Formats: sequence, structure tokens, C-alpha cells
Amino acid sequence: MADYITTYTEEHFYPTEPEAEKLHPEDIAHSLSMQCRGNGHVKAFFSVAQHCINCAKEAEARGYSPRVTFACLLHDASEAYVSDVPRPFKKEIPSFTEWENKLIDVIYTKWLGSTLTAEEEKLVKLVDDDMLYYDLKVLLNEVQDRPAPKLCLELSYDVRPFKDVEREYLALFDRLRKDLSK
Repeated sequence: MADYITTYTEEHFYPTEPEAEKLHPEDIAHSLSMQCRGNGHVKAFFSVAQHCINCAKEAEARGYSPRVTFACLLHDASEAYVSDVPRPFKKEIPSFTEWENKLIDVIYTKWLGSTLTAEEEKLVKLVDDDMLYYDLKVLLNEVQDRPAPKLCLELSYDVRPFKDVEREYLALFDRLRKDLSK
């Protein structure tokens, strides 16, 4: 049995031995636009790509650096290669978290030039957690025991064709990559 996955761009990618040259934004955008948040346990389809787009737009609206904004778009990119494991279960599988962190470090290094600093990680996690609050509220009708975070962005949870989301992810990816090089 092969130790690789075949990606959308027909790349043979080894998730446990990630090679930066085999990472392609087209694979990430396509895969994440086809994956549903919450393992599909939601009221309507909302993709991981839509969540990442919202995270990046919120980071930008908050005035975060282009690097943090781009990191927000990429923060779930590893899921294009290893899928997602729900947070409660992921806590019980430390080896999965280690592999996922190794992969995200390769992703960040490829497009951001290095891994994130502790402060950058903190900002990305803050945006991700704030988006999670609303994802849970809107998609699962679940209220958390914390105050609703203030957002700079008006969120939309409209069901959208995956191709539209894929195109938006790629357009935002290209713009943020250019913003980073300014």
C-alpha cells in the first residue's frame, strides 16, 4: 500500500515526510473547499476553506500584519493533506498533533518564509477561536460559556458552490502572497 496521497493536482504527497515543493495552493483550495466544518455535523454545508477565508478577512480587518493575515488563511492547510480531527479527540492523539504541526511548519515556511513566532501563533489562534464561536452558534445552534467576541467582519454562512469558494481562496492566497512581498 502506498505511503502517499494523490492530490488534486495529481502530486504524490507523503504526509509524514512533507516536501515543500509538492505543496500547491490549488490542492489546498480544492480540498478545503470540499471539506465540511464540524465533520459535517452542521445545519448546512460550510467548508473549511470558507472558515479560513473568514479568518484571513477578519485578521486583515483587525489590522494584523500581512504575515498574520496570510497565516490565518493557511492555518488549516494541513487538513488538505491529513483531514481534520475534532479538537476533543485530537487532544487524545499527541502523535497526530506532532505530525500536523510538522506539516503546518513546512506550509508556513514555504509561503511565509519561516514558522510563526509565539505572538503570531497567539493572534492566529485568537482569530480562529473567535470564528469558532460563531461557527458553533450559527452552524450548530450551540452557545459557548464565554461572551460573544467582537468581530470587524460581517460573517456569511450562505451555502456556496465549492468551485466559487475554491476560486475565492486562490484569489485571496495570491493577493496575500503579493502583500507579503511588498
